[in-house]
Amino acid sequence: MKAVIQAGGKGTRVSSLTGGVIPKPMLEISGYPILYHQIMNLKKSGIIDITLIVGHLGEVIKDYFKDGSALGVNISYVTEDPEKPLGTAGSLYYLKDKIDEDFIFLLADVFIDIDFKRMEQFHKENNASVTLLTHPNSHPFDSDLVVADKDNKVQSFDSKTNDRTKYFYHNLVNAGVMIFSKDTLDLIKEEKKYSYEKDIVEPLIKEGKVYSYKSSEYAKDMGTPERYAMVQDEYNRGVHTKRNLSNKQKCIFLDRDGTINEYVGFLRNPDDFNLIPGAAEAIRDINNSDYLCIVITNQPVIARGEVTEEELDNIHKKLEKLLGDEGAYINGLYYCPHHPDKGFEGERPELKFDCDCRKPKIGMLLRAAQEFNIDLSQSIIIGDSTLDIKMAENAGGMTSVLVKTGQGGNDNKFYVSPTYVCEDLKDAVRTVLDKENGRKR
Repeated sequence: MKAVIQAGGKGTRVSSLTGGVIPKPMLEISGYPILYHQIMNLKKSGIIDITLIVGHLGEVIKDYFKDGSALGVNISYVTEDPEKPLGTAGSLYYLKDKIDEDFIFLLADVFIDIDFKRMEQFHKENNASVTLLTHPNSHPFDSDLVVADKDNKVQSFDSKTNDRTKYFYHNLVNAGVMIFSKDTLDLIKEEKKYSYEKDIVEPLIKEGKVYSYKSSEYAKDMGTPERYAMVQDEYNRGVHTKRNLSNKQKCIFLDRDGTINEYVGFLRNPDDFNLIPGAAEAIRDINNSDYLCIVITNQPVIARGEVTEEELDNIHKKLEKLLGDEGAYINGLYYCPHHPDKGFEGERPELKFDCDCRKPKIGMLLRAAQEFNIDLSQSIIIGDSTLDIKMAENAGGMTSVLVKTGQGGNDNKFYVSPTYVCEDLKDAVRTVLDKENGRKR
């Protein structure tokens, strides 16, 4: 697979950093340009044939990277007239006869550390024309979002200019990293300005050929001075490398009802969903740690016929929106829709069986571990029920924390011995992170 990097922008949002004398992709992280880090990440995944689209101050980029041989890669260039920029995708016109396979397309102001082999496998398995790398971020309320169905097929874009006070949404952001099939170049018909979103991705969304590859890997926009400073700090802490899915991940698994949100029994309506005070702050602390944050929840209301999948999805949209409003996010959410007991009015017979995912069984944990390359032995479970603590035991004795909110362990379904007992999620997260960092409480 080849790669094309769009490095031709003027970077007006970071002009205070570039001083107008270097192009935005040449801003340095730890002594090397962001473009260098992108190229070395591609090389790590075996991608060595790279085309750089340059424009404004493009000679600075050419002088630095030359043909790429010093880095062990092959670099070619497409040069735009800086006075007649062709948008984010117009210069692909010059590559129509030079690319004969699917290719990676990157925006040059995104700092990445990605296992592209996993992304390529996803792209091929779905026979996608376009695969967008998507992820949650800490500011979804002012980000353009991707709307995808349960099969990861992209349905639309949700512009940040929309009035989001009127609806809930999933925190799913287009990272500026994608794979295009060769056929997408057929949409670039002439030498003029094109937008990759409006002129390539959106037409293919209508044909059902665009997929969302949701990843927890590192892909951060460096397009403002504030975000540039954040990337520098996270690079110095090694966050980018730890997030690469070629490496084993650590995760804090959270129960939902009674742990994150107020316990109301069988939750059926988004209006009854309210975060427990301090929960968003706790999840934000997880986001800033070495751990992923994934929710694992039993939802028998589906099998009982009391809530549809769409209604449950709306509850989870509210969860993600409320967290996003406070700068927090979850990396994933898994739910079990089954229930073995029969006799409920409106129940769904096809979901009435003894499954392998209903807590305290570990099916959801195993699925998350496979999809996020998680080492369960280095991970933690936090919940308000003995079901959660028993699940930790069933998974080989994972570290577990019982919180006193919600049921507070008073469901009495199992006799268990949690590793810690804490007041609430905020206390629980601080307890395990302090232990991780060697701090005494």
